[in-house]
Amino acid sequence: MSETPAYRVAPGADISNDATIGDGSSVWHLAQVREGARLGAGCVIGRGAYIGSGVQLGDGCKVQNYALVYEPARLADGVFVGPAAVFTNDHFPRAVNPDLTPKSASDWEPVGVVCQTGASIGARAVCVAPVTIGAWAMVAAGATVVKDVPPHALVAGVPARRLGWVGRSGEKLIPAADGTDAWVCPATGEWYIPDDSTGGLLLASASLADAPRPAELTDDVQDGPAV
Repeated sequence: MSETPAYRVAPGADISNDATIGDGSSVWHLAQVREGARLGAGCVIGRGAYIGSGVQLGDGCKVQNYALVYEPARLADGVFVGPAAVFTNDHFPRAVNPDLTPKSASDWEPVGVVCQTGASIGARAVCVAPVTIGAWAMVAAGATVVKDVPPHALVAGVPARRLGWVGRSGEKLIPAADGTDAWVCPATGEWYIPDDSTGGLLLASASLADAPRPAELTDDVQDGPAV
């Protein structure tokens, strides 16, 4: 890859002169970054990926090979978009108007997908705009998301439905053993509580030493769809 003072670009990548690429980012072969797009620091855009006009990515985002992120999508820091995932941008997609004249930019209103901090979108998942994927939520591979996903939710299927909760590590959370409504990450010991304002979970402010101990793992809580 050829070096630049701020970021790396592989041969064959197509980056608009009007795009902004953050320090330490990498754009791989055959990827396209359109005019007005803004990538934060330390982002990775995989081979053949597409970043639409005006799309915004925060720091540390990863958009894997052949993913399609259409405008006006907004991705916060640390978002993962798996291979061949698609973010749509049209309520009523048509190639032509009712009189069969070609649609122009003025004939439709783009709508975008919003991904909040740390969210993960699995391989070949489709997010049908307009939807918001909450912070640290996880969309399983092959899912079709047609409504908002709350923070820390694990969703899968067509259409996507919530199967459980995940922590910041990506591990599936398990119920606390003390009978409260808290959830515990078996990997980190972090615990989470319901957030009525979002319908999702919120990282508890108590120290990990005070966290409820995890309940004993069972088969139904160990298994979950991989991203």
